[in-house]
Amino acid sequence: MVEDVVIPAGERSGATGSGGRRGPEGTGQFGALGLQLADSRVEASVLGLLDNVEGALRASVASADPLVTEAARHLVEAGGKRFRPLLVALGAQFGDPTGTQVVPAAVVMELTHLATLYHDDVMDEAAVRRGAPSANSRWTNSVAILVGDYLFARAADIAADLGPEAVRLQARTFARLVHGQIAETVGPRGGEDPVAHYLHVIAEKTGSLIATSARFGGMFGGASPEHTEALAGYGETIGVAFQLSDDLLDIASESRQSGKTPGTDLREGVPTLPVLYALAADDSDAASVRLREILATGPLVDDVLHAEALGLLRESPALKRARETVRSYAEDARTRLGPLPQSPARRALESLCDYIADRTS
Repeated sequence: MVEDVVIPAGERSGATGSGGRRGPEGTGQFGALGLQLADSRVEASVLGLLDNVEGALRASVASADPLVTEAARHLVEAGGKRFRPLLVALGAQFGDPTGTQVVPAAVVMELTHLATLYHDDVMDEAAVRRGAPSANSRWTNSVAILVGDYLFARAADIAADLGPEAVRLQARTFARLVHGQIAETVGPRGGEDPVAHYLHVIAEKTGSLIATSARFGGMFGGASPEHTEALAGYGETIGVAFQLSDDLLDIASESRQSGKTPGTDLREGVPTLPVLYALAADDSDAASVRLREILATGPLVDDVLHAEALGLLRESPALKRARETVRSYAEDARTRLGPLPQSPARRALESLCDYIADRTS
C-alpha cells in the first residue's frame, strides 16, 4: 500500500494532513507528495474538498458501540497523506468539483483503504501504524479484523447512495485488493517470474484503489467518459510507480524519507524490486555474487550482514535497473494523461510524475 512518506509537522495543513502549503508566489505544494498546484483557485478547491472529506470520515465511522467507534477512528485520527481522496479531488477538477457526490466518493475510497490497513497489520503482526500503536496491538487481532470489516461495510453503505455503478466499482476494486493480498501471501507459483508476480501484486493491492479514486473523481465531478478513463489509467500507473519508488527509498535513502528506517524491508526479508532484480541477475563480478549469496539467506537480522547487503545494493546494477523501472512507470502515467485538457489540474498530476522520477534518482 502507499503509506510511504512521513510528513514533517511543519508541512501539514489543518485536519487534512495533506501537507498543503503556500510558497512565496502562491504556489501550492502538498509537502511529501511532491504535488504542485500552481493555481490558487484549484488549490483552494482541493484543500476545501479534503477538509470536507476529513469531517465526513470521522462522522462515517461513528457507531452505536463506543468500542467500535474508538477503534474505527483510531487510524482516521492518526492522519496520513489522504492520497486517494486527493486523487478524487484532482479528478473532479476536470468536471465540477463542487458536485455533491465528490466528497462521499472520496470517503468511500479512504474507508476502503483504511480497512485494508487494519487487515494488513494483523497479517504482518505490526505493532505500529502511522506512529501510533496498531489497532491489533491495542485491541487484539480479532477486534482489528472486525473493525476492518466494519469500515468495508461503511464504505459499501456510502457507495450505495452514489448509485449502482459506484457499488459495482467499489466491489470490483475490493476483489482486486483481495486477489493481490492472496497472491502476495502465496508467492510466485511454479514457473512464474518473481518480478512479474511482484508487479502484479502491486497493481492489485495499490494501483487498483488509486485507479478507482481517480475514476471516482472524474465520474462524480461530471467529467467526460474519455477523461474519466484517462484518469483511471493514470491512477493505476502512478500508484504502482509510487509503491516501487518506496522500494528504492528503503534502500537508497540515508534518512527516514521513506517513513521507516532504511533497510527495513531488507531486514524483514521482504522481496522488493531491487532485491528481486539482484537475485535474478547473472552478473559475475565479486560484488554481485556476494550480494546474491547474502540475499538468498532470507531476512537479514544480523546487523553486519544487513549493513553489507545494504551497501552492496546501493552500488548494484539492480538498483539502477529498479530506478529505470520506476521512471518508466512515471512516464507511462504521464502519457495516460494525454486525453485530458491542458489545465492546472493536469499539471498538478504531471508534477507527481516528476516527483516520483526525481525522488529516487
